[in-house]
Amino acid sequence: MFELILNVLLLLFLAYTLAFNVVEAPIPLKVQKNPYALKPGIWPSVILVLLIILLIVNIVKIILKNKGKDTFCLKGFAGGAVEFFKSKVFLGILLVVLASFILEPLGFIVTCFIILFTYGLLLGDKKYLRLLLISLILTLVLYICFGVLLQVNLPRGTVPFLRDFALFLEQLIS
Repeated sequence: MFELILNVLLLLFLAYTLAFNVVEAPIPLKVQKNPYALKPGIWPSVILVLLIILLIVNIVKIILKNKGKDTFCLKGFAGGAVEFFKSKVFLGILLVVLASFILEPLGFIVTCFIILFTYGLLLGDKKYLRLLLISLILTLVLYICFGVLLQVNLPRGTVPFLRDFALFLEQLIS
């Protein structure tokens, strides 16, 4: 029941976001002149619509799977909530929230490495050296994809030695 309530709340939030808060960025002049160019608000709208469709499918699956069970009632809600807060999913959510707070001071490279390494530990990987190397390689691949190829301005960090490290890596890769 807890999973169903979370899915319905998320569905309502995404529907509200789609209806009222999909903010369009100012459209550059060259995009305005090109009738075939996608406007800035298209991708957020497409992603939100897809998420809403998938949530509806998930809600139907939850209802069909649990139909007729004794635990599928509001009385079972408390047990499901306790179980959820003890789960790896909840720890993963907390990890992402923590990463959003440390992204600006530590920068993309350090935050990405920390989150990948910690998720690996959370998923149960016991080979620490392999996990360290995979996290490092994936961080560099993500940095190259977004920072170099797509030219997204990734946070460098506000901690001086981490900012200097990020600038040094940028010079090496560029």
